[in-house]
Amino acid sequence: MFEAEAAGLAEIAATNTIRVPEVYDVGTRADCAYIEMERLQLRATTAADETAAGEQLAAMHRVTAGRFGWHRDNTIGPTPQHNPASDNWTEFYAEQRLKFQLDLAADNGYHGELQAGGARLLDCLPIILAEHQPVASLLHGDLWGGNWGSTDNGVVIFDPAVYYGDRETDIAMTRLFGGFGRNFYAAYERAWPLAAGHERRCALYQLYHVLNHLNLFGSGYLGQSLALLRQLVI
Repeated sequence: MFEAEAAGLAEIAATNTIRVPEVYDVGTRADCAYIEMERLQLRATTAADETAAGEQLAAMHRVTAGRFGWHRDNTIGPTPQHNPASDNWTEFYAEQRLKFQLDLAADNGYHGELQAGGARLLDCLPIILAEHQPVASLLHGDLWGGNWGSTDNGVVIFDPAVYYGDRETDIAMTRLFGGFGRNFYAAYERAWPLAAGHERRCALYQLYHVLNHLNLFGSGYLGQSLALLRQLVI
């Protein structure tokens, strides 16, 4: 997990678009694994910081690959995240993101409406995404409000779950738990406007993270998972 995190931070750092903490070492000692990285002195975020974050995230998203996925698997939190190369975004998102989490939820005892609605959504996904042809953008992959901050040397993002995919997935995650203000979104839109229909796809992309929270933290996220499914398939 730490090796994949270090690789993701290096992937972002190489773009020279947005700051990430520098990784010094990854390894094991006795029965413990560790990652050693730069200590960041965070401060209160300003409107200018939010504007810079929106502009710099858009610049990072403009770094693209020929295929979706990544050269290695990683994790979303402690959950495995598989990133096999794919030429088809709809198939990648269906199999490697939604179906993986739905199968994990079934293993965790969540059946009934969640699995029935999930199956309907997977069947409908080619229709929902039929007119949407995103490029494979470099993604942070887990961009909630706790994974970015401000320093005296500019904004910084950290704790990534990197892969190449639809940039709207990062934006959807920023909207899920808050932590990003109007200046952030306005700056991003000025730098690279989102495609038509992104509002509906937002729920689709948030579902992956809510299902992951269901699998990690329990039934408190079941209602939100079902609400997103109902919004998408009814």
